[in-house]
Amino acid sequence: MMVRSGNPAMRFGTLTSAAMLLLLGGGGTGWTQSAPPALGLQEQGSTPAPSAPPAHEENPGLINEMGKLFDKLPSILPPIKSPSETMNDLSRLAKPSTMVSARVVCPVSSNGAPDCKQAADQLCQGKGYKEGKSLNADSAEKCSAKVLIPGRQRKPDDCRTDTFVTSALCQN
Repeated sequence: MMVRSGNPAMRFGTLTSAAMLLLLGGGGTGWTQSAPPALGLQEQGSTPAPSAPPAHEENPGLINEMGKLFDKLPSILPPIKSPSETMNDLSRLAKPSTMVSARVVCPVSSNGAPDCKQAADQLCQGKGYKEGKSLNADSAEKCSAKVLIPGRQRKPDDCRTDTFVTSALCQN
């Protein structure tokens, strides 16, 4: 029987019901088929040999796949920590720190990039702390006085870009 309705919600509900019926295996019945009837004459008095019950095959539906996922879940998730273990982890992460501001030039490292970690450490050590992490940086172009000469062509080595740490997070 086919139900057709002009109401889209009714059609969606019918479609959803049909899909769930297919996924769940038809309300508990399997997809097995019985053997076709024999096309020949049978002798009187003989009964057909009882056939073995069909083996139940695993239904690869949504519910079965979700069950497999839940079986694998404990091996995927990290172990649950006790409250004291969690507090110990947080205390190791949350070291007391202070933000300081100044202007320290980042030295150029061997690969040509500015080393602002060294500048942040230098800034924090100047304020009495052990080490620091750069929070803000600034760049400025520094040129020689030769670029101010009228009519002179600018050369590649006339200017350089300096990077400065302007604030850092300092820790003991």
